[in-house]
Amino acid sequence: MMLPIIFVMPLIQLLILVQAATFEMKHIRMHLIDLDRSSTSRELISKFQGSPFYEITNFSFSEKEGEEDLKKSNADIIFQIPKNFEKDLKTNKKAKVQLVINAINSAAAGVINAYTISIISDYNRQIIYEWNNAPLNFQASSINVNYSYWFNPELNYTNFMVPGILVLLVTLIGALLSGMNIVREKEIGTIEQINVTPIKKYQFIIGKLLPFWFIALFELGFGLTIGKLLFNIPIVGSLWLLFGFAAVYLIVVLSIGLLISTINNTQQQSMFVTFFFMIVFILLSGLFTPVESMPDWAQKVDIINPVAYFIKVMRMILLKGSGFYDIRKEFISISIYALVILSFAVWRYRKTA
Repeated sequence: MMLPIIFVMPLIQLLILVQAATFEMKHIRMHLIDLDRSSTSRELISKFQGSPFYEITNFSFSEKEGEEDLKKSNADIIFQIPKNFEKDLKTNKKAKVQLVINAINSAAAGVINAYTISIISDYNRQIIYEWNNAPLNFQASSINVNYSYWFNPELNYTNFMVPGILVLLVTLIGALLSGMNIVREKEIGTIEQINVTPIKKYQFIIGKLLPFWFIALFELGFGLTIGKLLFNIPIVGSLWLLFGFAAVYLIVVLSIGLLISTINNTQQQSMFVTFFFMIVFILLSGLFTPVESMPDWAQKVDIINPVAYFIKVMRMILLKGSGFYDIRKEFISISIYALVILSFAVWRYRKTA
């Protein structure tokens, strides 16, 4: 089972997770309630119909029917245009519309709200220009902003997710394999034979660490190749720098696995403990949620989270082309981490020998 775990599992997970792990909203289900039924309201509705992000799943004249759709999860948003919408615009120069958004997922609700407000604001500017006989490119007393996106010009979410998922796969495989290594020796009874040999404790730990260290580095290279061929991820920075940081990072991950392996007596125990730590590390790593958006206590806990360091560095090197000077703080931190955790793993094994 070792070869499928090393080669097949990462490939399948990379293909699935990259496509599924996204915060992009591409199919926002909208329930429309048009109580005005005027040419102006129809023109506003056409803005949503022409958007690639919205699917108008239902069209009614009942607020109650819209609420039922929202409760049954048949709609993500209710967009209601009240009576006299066009009349209010022409006579009072202002009118109201109502948005009711399913906010069970607060992140998704925020994105839906931003998209919807953007379309309404764009239509609002359009009718101001048209009804005042001003050209569409005329913006009185406003600032004209020209913008571009650095490091990800096309706003391709895959470019952001692939580096993080690669870190996740390499970490899981390295931690799981190393975490079940020494404890397997205990289960089959060969650990006593090793303990009576003249081999040093640190030599034993390093000997257990090196094979998985090479496997994990190969796994990283394999994942980068797949990411480049299938998803065309940008590789702007130095691969030598990336693998250099990965080499130190893997010492941390594998040492954590070996430390867990020295503490537990069965592979099942080791696997459960490894998963516990990995889940905490992954959720706090910034893979899905920016670390800067987390509470202060979570940001402080991230100081001892090796996954957060590598995800940050991976994205900096691949997407930004950062050099050693840019990642020096992370490199120094992860080097100290590697020295401490490897020493602790050696000490812990010596204590239980």
